[in-house]
Amino acid sequence: MPVLSLLVLLAVWQALAIYLNNNLLPTPATVATVFWLESVSGQLPYHMGVTLLRLLASFSIAMFLGCAIGIALGRNKKLDAFFDNWLVIFLNVPALVTIILCYVWFGLVESAAILAVVVNKLPNVIVTIREGTRRLDQDLLEMGCSFHFSARKMLVHVIWPQLHPFVMAATRSGLALIWKIILVVELLGRSNGMGYQLHLFFQLFDVASILAYTIAFVAIIQLIELMILKPLDKKSLRWRR
Repeated sequence: MPVLSLLVLLAVWQALAIYLNNNLLPTPATVATVFWLESVSGQLPYHMGVTLLRLLASFSIAMFLGCAIGIALGRNKKLDAFFDNWLVIFLNVPALVTIILCYVWFGLVESAAILAVVVNKLPNVIVTIREGTRRLDQDLLEMGCSFHFSARKMLVHVIWPQLHPFVMAATRSGLALIWKIILVVELLGRSNGMGYQLHLFFQLFDVASILAYTIAFVAIIQLIELMILKPLDKKSLRWRR
């Protein structure tokens, strides 16, 4: 079924391209040709690699800090009540505003770009992990304490299995959100990366290149899901029957 669905999508795309018969919607073959030429020239792999490095850095920082803060807020009601309004504010600040402020305050540098992405993603991770921490089974925690579990054993065998669905939800939603933010960050203040290239193609009205780069990046994200996230998910849930 997935293959059939993809073939239907390509057929609809081809039919619309033939019907419109202009450069605003190139055919799949034209986009594939552009993709091949950009790949052979090295431009697509280079800009893709730069964007993926930014994604890896910002995603890792946001997940690490978000999990730590989320667990702290979920376990401490007073701390949660104090910072709850902060989370609401940061959740509702538009990503574009955060990006512009980071560039204005810190300059058009790589650290400002990473910070802008982290600030936009961090509140979502905190909220997700906080809700998971609130739902931890207190009986299981007390059982671990009564058997004198070490901190590592408590985390691995009691806390992590319960938090796992929330961590994976934060991870998947994070990947979907963070790469879109990175493109805007690159468009506004970097001289390389997928966002920079898309901005350049927009100025040239090069729709074929825009679609080629977009499809390439979506394919990479899907590969990350299939080759990394799903195997990790399966391995982490192997204790379930």
